[in-house]
Amino acid sequence: MGRYRGDLNWLTARPIAHRGYHDMNNEVWENTLSAFDRAIERDFAIECDLQLACDGVPVVFHDDDLSRLCGLQDDVRLLTSQELAMKRIGRTKDAIPTLGKLLDRAAGRVPIVLELKGRKGEDDGFVGAVLEELEDYDGPVAIMSFDHWLLEELVELDCPYPVGLTAEGIREEKFAEHEQMMKLGLDFVSYGILHMPNRFITEARRAGTPVITWTVRTPDMRERTEQEADQMTFEGFDPDAA
Repeated sequence: MGRYRGDLNWLTARPIAHRGYHDMNNEVWENTLSAFDRAIERDFAIECDLQLACDGVPVVFHDDDLSRLCGLQDDVRLLTSQELAMKRIGRTKDAIPTLGKLLDRAAGRVPIVLELKGRKGEDDGFVGAVLEELEDYDGPVAIMSFDHWLLEELVELDCPYPVGLTAEGIREEKFAEHEQMMKLGLDFVSYGILHMPNRFITEARRAGTPVITWTVRTPDMRERTEQEADQMTFEGFDPDAA
């Protein structure tokens, strides 16, 4: 069992919109306030990515640089949150939001699952800044990461929110790495659907650990989630209509 002693049923109660309920970056782009608004309107939980701007402010953005989403070569870690707030995403009016703006917009109405995107050796202050931003937030939040140093710091700082492992892989050496991380007392697992079913996930669920999947895009992936996990992180379709 994990460290978190509160009710965690909210994590798996509703489908989780991957980077918000975007439309595959046609009109509503990933990790934007518009995508988050759309998820809130449909009562989907929100999954999103966090990076640390150079002024120590957590911002909602997946990539290390702005090339794919903004057509710029800038490194997200070398710009301030104010500079990032002026960078338009795709052809939209949306810009790169801070974690604070996401929290203001969600206002506790749907669960939020935050994935911390670390860079080894460059993450001083990242975890602390996220926890500080969340301090006065009243709503269901979970935090997860692929990066062991961030998970370790979350545990060391006695994070008051559920902490989860984001992972993938099907080889035994990967399972050994995952199992080592779970010894921290992590509360849930977010696993790549393409690498399921597998022994690690079967044993995690047997131990009572909630498992969510990423990223579900097809009926087959959804069916596999229903068989092997507790909830899906989805994109590209409407789970309530499917």
